[in-house]
Amino acid sequence: MANVKKTRGIRIWIVSLTAVAAVIVCAVLWLGKSYGYDAVVHTRAMVYVRGSWSAAQLDSALYAALGDDRAVARVVRMLSLCGFDAAEREGAYAVEPGMSAWRVALKLSRGSQTPVRVTFNNVRTLDQLTGKIADQLCFSKEELSALLQSDSVCAELGFTQATLPALFLPDTYEFYWTVSPEDFLKKMAREYRRYWNGKREKQAEAWGLTPVEVATLASIVEEETNKPDEMGTVTGLYMNRLHKNMPLQADPTVKFACGDFALRRILKKHLAIESPYNTYRVTGLPPGPIRIASKQAIDAVLNHRPNDYLYMCAREDFSGYHNFATTLAEHQRNAVRYQRELNRRGIR
Repeated sequence: MANVKKTRGIRIWIVSLTAVAAVIVCAVLWLGKSYGYDAVVHTRAMVYVRGSWSAAQLDSALYAALGDDRAVARVVRMLSLCGFDAAEREGAYAVEPGMSAWRVALKLSRGSQTPVRVTFNNVRTLDQLTGKIADQLCFSKEELSALLQSDSVCAELGFTQATLPALFLPDTYEFYWTVSPEDFLKKMAREYRRYWNGKREKQAEAWGLTPVEVATLASIVEEETNKPDEMGTVTGLYMNRLHKNMPLQADPTVKFACGDFALRRILKKHLAIESPYNTYRVTGLPPGPIRIASKQAIDAVLNHRPNDYLYMCAREDFSGYHNFATTLAEHQRNAVRYQRELNRRGIR
């Protein structure tokens, strides 16, 4: 009888243990499926992590990428298990469709950053540039601006305050989101040297220009016309004036000197402004670019075809194109037609 009771107890114990084991196995399988297999990412996104962020801010960043509170909660639990510390893992991380909570947490915990694509184009001023760059990288606009306003930094890069806009070539570049502003500028300098390879430098020399002078002329050309098929013609005109030691008389340089690119009509009071950028009063190129010139404009300067034009005036049809002239008399006739249309439209 005692043996029967003992055997029955053992059986109950075994059954209970088996049941507990089954529950544990099921729980492990469920957890493994929920955290290690089930996808929490359904659309490719970037998770941005700042070292100074609180837990709530990290949750918000994860939600912006995952779009689901339960998915965020799972990732946060896995991050906790991994000993994740935002202060040590600041960065940008791409999460791909199909990734589980465990894989997302593992990527962040290992600091496996994804390079980000940084684009800037159609930028006039360095102030605009620093804003665009800071919107896409971790450092602030103020940090980058402070470097650009430093004479010693400009000198290290091979530029002055006036010529510095020539350093930046509008395009798309890859950086780690946490790149420092100093390293950002170093890469821009490398890209500048790569762009101004032997071929382009020789082209500039053939026109009697340095790379910075090409960028300066290109900046004026680009402000003068937004028509790619006209940039070469405008360049040829300005080159003729430079060779004849004539003032460029480029309206965009007057707008730059006035600090107002929105001017629609250049008046005598504008032409009288004392500034090295006022090419109605000074001969030759201004001290530096009046905007960050595009590669398209730079190449238009390098590859322009010579012409005989010395004058140009915006067309009276406001198409954005210009009427070109070889003589002052012809130019004055073009100017009268344009001024008449300005008056008719009430543009002051």
